Amino acid sequence: KLCVEADIDTDVEPQRLEVVTSGDESMPMTLVGTASFQLQEERQELSLYWIDVYGGGLFLPFRDTSSSTYGGGRYLIDSVKGSDFLPLDGSPHNRRVSLDFNYAYNPSCAYNHRWVCPLAPPQNRLPLEIRAGEKTYGDAV
Repeated sequence: KLCVEADIDTDVEPQRLEVVTSGDESMPMTLVGTASFQLQEERQELSLYWIDVYGGGLFLPFRDTSSSTYGGGRYLIDSVKGSDFLPLDGSPHNRRVSLDFNYAYNPSCAYNHRWVCPLAPPQNRLPLEIRAGEKTYGDAV
């Protein structure tokens, strides 16, 4: 099991970005906050995004140093598809949430190269291995 408590900071200047995808184009997203947490005795921080296309929604992609996971990263939160992103006390105003890396999953492009998926931005690359969640799934079709 790999579940951490994260502090959410939404007091950031919203920043519109064009995130690299597995295809030729980029995907527009807006930086809306950060999630900070303790993992392997180090403080880690991941950026939270709002997807401006594809139905919109909160999005948390990440990449780690593992060689057994999809090279473009995995997703932890994608509120378009549902997520395990819950305030720890049940209050919608709480700034602490549970991030459960056991639910990390591969983007669709990990299974078939015809799917175009946003890849984890450089600032969401963790300098450690996350040994939880989905791993690589053979070669893309």
